[in-house]
Amino acid sequence: MATYATVNPSTGETVQEFDDLDSAGVQDALTRTQSAFESWRTTTPEERAGILTAVAKAYGEREDELAKMIVLEMGKPLRQAVGEVQLSAAIYQWYADHGPALLEDEELDVPGADQTVVRKLPVGPLLGIMPWNFPYYQVARFAAPNLMLGNTVLLKHAPSCPQSALLMEEIFHDAGLPHDAYVNIFATNDQIADMIADPRIHGVSLTGSERAGAAVAEIAGRNLKKVVLELGGSDAFIVLYASDLDETVKSATRGRMSNTGQACNAAKRFVVVDSLYDEFTEKLTASFASMTPGDPMDPKTALGPLSSESAATTLAEQVDRAVDQGATVLTGGKRVDGPGAFFEPTLLAGVTPDNDAYREELFGPVGVVYKVASADEAVELTNSSSFGLSGSVWSADEDKAREVADRLEVGMAFVNEHGTTMPGLPFGGVKRSGFGRELGPWGMEEFVNKKLVRVSAAKK
Repeated sequence: MATYATVNPSTGETVQEFDDLDSAGVQDALTRTQSAFESWRTTTPEERAGILTAVAKAYGEREDELAKMIVLEMGKPLRQAVGEVQLSAAIYQWYADHGPALLEDEELDVPGADQTVVRKLPVGPLLGIMPWNFPYYQVARFAAPNLMLGNTVLLKHAPSCPQSALLMEEIFHDAGLPHDAYVNIFATNDQIADMIADPRIHGVSLTGSERAGAAVAEIAGRNLKKVVLELGGSDAFIVLYASDLDETVKSATRGRMSNTGQACNAAKRFVVVDSLYDEFTEKLTASFASMTPGDPMDPKTALGPLSSESAATTLAEQVDRAVDQGATVLTGGKRVDGPGAFFEPTLLAGVTPDNDAYREELFGPVGVVYKVASADEAVELTNSSSFGLSGSVWSADEDKAREVADRLEVGMAFVNEHGTTMPGLPFGGVKRSGFGRELGPWGMEEFVNKKLVRVSAAKK
């Protein structure tokens, strides 16, 4: 089987295969994006903004086509796929609207010169390595701010999303972006390693697993390249006090089951104070059990298949191992009979620190519930994870919830909401969840030359 292929996860059918780049193709892509940078960097921010506006418009006009493609390639339920297309369009439009102002020179009030400014300039061609779980959104987070800056982009997408990748490239080019300013590449891991080391690449952004992040960071470090890493997560959903427990359970279910649980910032650990634990767990178990995986092309379906057969196999192995090590299955726990990579909505309890599931990321519709005696214990349990992407605190006492949120070792903390993503909000984590930020002004500060220009009067 080819490295890059569309395989329908609902049926296991291979729909279309694509050839990998050869050695000449790798060199051609690097040369093209370097050459394009020399001209793209000279365009005005207003010109770049106009192209991003055209990209956003195209996403709106081709919404149905784009959405159905990722349903086919990675099994995202159709309504959620439409939402991803809309969010991606909003990101391109946000940078079109705000980018020119964000790139204005910053005047510094320091003595000794006629003028001191910091200019925000592009650094050069960048390599983006993107995952399958949000095929359009992840690319938008990386490409929009960097194209706005004047950087050029080589984009290596997940092997399971080749047609989605080609659609994005087509939209960029149709919107007026020079063809070589954004180049999609079907490259192997070995070729990507060579590209990172190549002097024509000036930075790397990866969203993916810890293993992939460590490998990319090692190569980038040896070659003195900056890297942004958005890796895994095991986000806590901390329930301290709920004025409406039913609504909190609905939020917990959405937080875990959206995208069939395949989100790095999904609610994966439900940490509940003992006074609410039994009632919350009973209601959450019933909520999970009420969800039935179905055809992701059906607009009524809320839970689709996992992205691939290998993803479903890996998750089943993790759940089985957790049970062997002492966990209790409250609902679900196994593959759905029949074709496709479907997995039952699952809730585990009794996961102790000596259980592998205590430390692992469960990437699918599987949650773990924990009982704690206090807010302090909730914070301690949450922070015991090696991950630090995001977390949420749920309580009618907003001051107490805010205090707890401030103590979480995460990049994003929420009170009475979970995982909110908007174009103007920073996204990123700490610890083994990676480093660097995407979206908002922060997304334009990663691969930028903050160049000091200081002008003093000539001596006479």
